[in-house]
Amino acid sequence: MIGNEAVARGLYDGGCAVISSYPGTPSTEITECFAKFDDAYCEWAPNEKVATESAFGASLRGKRSACCMKHVGLNVAADPLFTMSYTGVNGGMVICVADDPGMHSSQNEQDSRHYAVASKIPMLEPSDSQEAYDFARAAFEISEEFDTPVLLKMCTRVAHSQSIVETRDKACDVEKPYEKLPQKYIMSPANAIRRHPFVEERCRKIAEMSETSPLNRVEKGDGSRDFGVITSSTSYQYIKEVFGDSVSVLKLGIVNPLPEKLIKDFASSVSKVYVVEELDPVIESFCKNIGVDVEGKNLFSVTGEFSQKTIAKAFGLEDKENVSIDTEIPVRPPMMCSGCPHRGLFYVLAKNKLTVLGDIGCYTLGSAPPLNALDMTLCMGASVSGLHGFNVAGGKETEKKTVCVIGDSTFMHSGITGLVNVAYNMSNSTVIILDNSITGMTGHQQNPSTGYNIKGDPAGKVSLEKLCASIGINSVRVVDPYNLEECDRVVKEEIEKDEPSVIISRRPCVLLKYVKPKKPLSVNPDKCKACKRCMKFGCPSISFKDNHAVVDPTLCVGCGVCTQLCPFDAFEGGED
Repeated sequence: MIGNEAVARGLYDGGCAVISSYPGTPSTEITECFAKFDDAYCEWAPNEKVATESAFGASLRGKRSACCMKHVGLNVAADPLFTMSYTGVNGGMVICVADDPGMHSSQNEQDSRHYAVASKIPMLEPSDSQEAYDFARAAFEISEEFDTPVLLKMCTRVAHSQSIVETRDKACDVEKPYEKLPQKYIMSPANAIRRHPFVEERCRKIAEMSETSPLNRVEKGDGSRDFGVITSSTSYQYIKEVFGDSVSVLKLGIVNPLPEKLIKDFASSVSKVYVVEELDPVIESFCKNIGVDVEGKNLFSVTGEFSQKTIAKAFGLEDKENVSIDTEIPVRPPMMCSGCPHRGLFYVLAKNKLTVLGDIGCYTLGSAPPLNALDMTLCMGASVSGLHGFNVAGGKETEKKTVCVIGDSTFMHSGITGLVNVAYNMSNSTVIILDNSITGMTGHQQNPSTGYNIKGDPAGKVSLEKLCASIGINSVRVVDPYNLEECDRVVKEEIEKDEPSVIISRRPCVLLKYVKPKKPLSVNPDKCKACKRCMKFGCPSISFKDNHAVVDPTLCVGCGVCTQLCPFDAFEGGED
């Protein structure tokens, strides 16, 4: 199993009855795999805060529950996270968070262990698929034994790598009776101040448990090297591949709270101790704070992923021989797909030289050449809020030259409140919702505006037009991004208005199964005048060879937008 599938199976076999999540690479497959179990409830929530609160509600009712997200999603869920540390749980609750060292699909590198330390919630960190399965099950037991939510930290390599998993029988379904306990669950100041000592005592007890827990283990070396390594997660795998059994290793599965005595005893058994951990020096700082002399970030980077090669280099060793291929792999920069509905709208925005505040989604690729259409991308929903602030600061001149773009799923996630702010404070801001009828960036997950749930069954559907109108936006327009003339006209009309407005650019993602491609177009070389106007559109189907444009028929989906760009009608064919 890949690690994410193993987590899903571990949660299910551990008795999880409810999962609520928001998709985010590299965590998405946990929830998608769990959705295959028909005797448990599974949903996509609008955002990670809602997912965490929904899972907490299920726990409060007495069921074992979980929620899943990527590292930046934990930022969104931080509000309930910190207070749940005080309330504790009823049924066991697991919060799965997947970090992304190397930023394969993220806007930052972030170490989620800091959240565990700050919120005083235990965190488990598996290093392969077997541990992902085992730790997910163990997390429920720890949660209920110590009356706490438990964080299960994945990372890209563990989440998406495969290894053998030995499963066990499914645990009996757990349903604890619900009791009305105002002093435990109502976090008014008077109650919260009484719960804080409970949190501190719980941390002490879990730290004591971690000293002897099988989730932490010492692997004695064969004596050929006299130093030891303290490590966790994928760093453990790299250490084993580089050193084998030649070094002693303290492999930590519980990374918060850390076992003080176990670390001290391990350090005293070797001549020197190295801490190998990706991103921030969390374990290293703990060791130094308890008086254990270790080496760590003086040798290892605080950025990016590690590998066997980086580990070997840090220790001054030659890397093991690698298998290589003679053919150089061509560079393939990420780009919007052929026929992507966002491209036409971005072309219009770039042509009109507008300042465009962007958001998180596959449409962030509109920032790439030749469109170069975006000026900013910060976090989910920030485009709408940022546009308001930008226009308030810039005044009339700015309002007529600035818009923002946000996807339908991202708008559901955290764009609505930004639009409420625009409507309430009456800034003349034009918000463009790129409605491709799916959550595209993470692999085509449903969202509240698509009308289908995680299993593909009909579900409640939010009308973007009615929602925007109900917020107080009087001017709501819908355009087809394949129609460049319409997009150009509507954008110009809306930015000239002295009131907030919304443009919904609506056309489904071309990769959706129900979207049937049309016949590919071709270029008549006799008509092509080599003006290269079509090249400014950035369609990967179009290239320039032998002094004329060429269409790759294996990529072209026949959207026909290029025909609107060519003044010489050189593009021919298409349609069904």
